[in-house]
Amino acid sequence: MNNLAIDTEGLTRRFGELEAVREVNLRVEAGQFFGFLGPNGAGKSTTIKMLTGLLEPTAGRIRILGLDLEAEPIAVKSQIGVVPEGLALFDRLTGPEYLNFAGRMYGLDRATAAERAQELLEFMTLADQPKKLIVDYSHGMKKKLAMAAAVIHGPKVLFLDEPFEGVDAIAAGTLKAMLNRMIVRGATIFLTSHVLEIVERLCTHVAIISRGQLVAQGSIDELRSGVAARHDDGHKASLEQIFLDIVGGERVVAPELSWLE
Repeated sequence: MNNLAIDTEGLTRRFGELEAVREVNLRVEAGQFFGFLGPNGAGKSTTIKMLTGLLEPTAGRIRILGLDLEAEPIAVKSQIGVVPEGLALFDRLTGPEYLNFAGRMYGLDRATAAERAQELLEFMTLADQPKKLIVDYSHGMKKKLAMAAAVIHGPKVLFLDEPFEGVDAIAAGTLKAMLNRMIVRGATIFLTSHVLEIVERLCTHVAIISRGQLVAQGSIDELRSGVAARHDDGHKASLEQIFLDIVGGERVVAPELSWLE
C-alpha cells in the first residue's frame, strides 16, 4: 500500500440518473507507466477529472502518493501534473508568460520559474517566437505548451489525457523520450489514449474501463496471458486484441456506401 502512487476505493460519479463511473478500485504503483483505456463514453475523462481534483466524486475515496485528495487537496496538487483533454490554456498570454505563471503557481521562485520556462520552451521548440500569443498557436504547439506547464515543477505523478493528439511525429518522439526519462527518475505516469499502439509501446501496466466499470487491470503481459488462456491458440495478442477481447468488441466490417461503389 505504501508504494501506491494512485489508490482509489469505490470511486463513483453520477450525473443525475447517469452513473458515469461505478465503484472503480484503481491500484497504480509508484514508477509505473500506466495506461487507462476504454471505449468512447466509458468514463475515462470523468475518472481523470476526479483523480486530479477537477471533479468531486459522488462516492468513494482517492489517495495520491498516500495523501487523501479530499482532505489534503493542495498537498496533492502540488505534486501532480495534468494535461487535460481540453488543455485550458490562457490564450491572451505568451508562451513564456504562461510557463512563468505555471511555475510560480506551483511554488517555484521567480528565478527558477524563468530558468525552467526558457529550458522547456527550447526543449519543445517553442522559443523562437516569444511574443506570440497562445491564441495564435497551432493545436500541436498548444499541446506541447500544456505538457511543459505540467512538468515545470517536476511532478511525482503526471496525468495525460490524449497527449499526442495533434502532435507531429518529431514532437511526439521528443515527448516520449521526456516521459521515459521521468519514469527512470521515479515518476508515475497515468496515460489515456485511443491509439493503442502508443499505449502498448510506452506502458507496462493498463486498466480497462467499460460502461463506467473497471473490467481489467494488470501488466500487459498478465492480460495477454489471460487472453491466450481463453483462446488457447499460442498467439501473442496485441493490446488491441486484448482490449477487444476484454471489452467484448468485435472487428466490424464496414458496409459499402452505395455512392462510393
